[in-house]
Amino acid sequence: MHAGPPIGATELLSAREFLRQSDFSPASDYFSRLNRIADRLEGRATNVQVSAPRGKRNYGGEAAGRWMQLQSAYDHVILSTCYAGKFNLKRGRVKISHRFNQEGRIDFVELKFLQSMNPLLDGAIRKLLTIKDYQNIRKDWLAAEAFVLEVLPRELIFLFAEIFRYPKSELFAWLINIGPRLVDDLLGELRAGLVNGCHEAARNPEQLCLQEVRNDEVALPILEKAAALESVVEEKEPKSVLVRCVRTAGLM
Repeated sequence: MHAGPPIGATELLSAREFLRQSDFSPASDYFSRLNRIADRLEGRATNVQVSAPRGKRNYGGEAAGRWMQLQSAYDHVILSTCYAGKFNLKRGRVKISHRFNQEGRIDFVELKFLQSMNPLLDGAIRKLLTIKDYQNIRKDWLAAEAFVLEVLPRELIFLFAEIFRYPKSELFAWLINIGPRLVDDLLGELRAGLVNGCHEAARNPEQLCLQEVRNDEVALPILEKAAALESVVEEKEPKSVLVRCVRTAGLM
């Protein structure tokens, strides 16, 4: 609670949402702890004026022919886009999200089943790759160990039909580098003023137009750093790899 900006209602709501998505019981000790934190914060004196941290911002719009969602927080951004397709007569749709730290390094690559080919997985979330201890390691790391999902969702074929034919190292490097390439596309569209579409008020009245990212002092520097980086991956063990960050003048 004391390592970053002050904890507020937004952070508590985010924590509760994470617990719900992770199927923690409302009667668990985790929810009880959150309630105690909320009670303590409400009871604190407010006579000292402090600057409120910039809250989370949620942007949505179309860029480079793809609908993108960007979430901006005080020290990171999450860029998400969706992929859909059909395999063995079954349709599916997934959302792929890349989280970047303030130095543009990847924190994790996540998949959410919006419509799985196995209906029991609808709404489930899988971390495809997660940098080990990403909250605490130096943010400008050049090499970092990462945990990977040993059995990958077959819905990844919606991203690239031949994805499972490639070696593990190339597969995970490609999954990581989708993020910087999307960022590069987004920045190009923002500079050219070609981003289209705003929020759909009926669905999410708090979502901002993607074009407004140009004025986000948190997100824009992170995106510019992320677009100049790509990753290579070395295999270690079935559930871990080594990610190396390489600066590049431009992504292919």
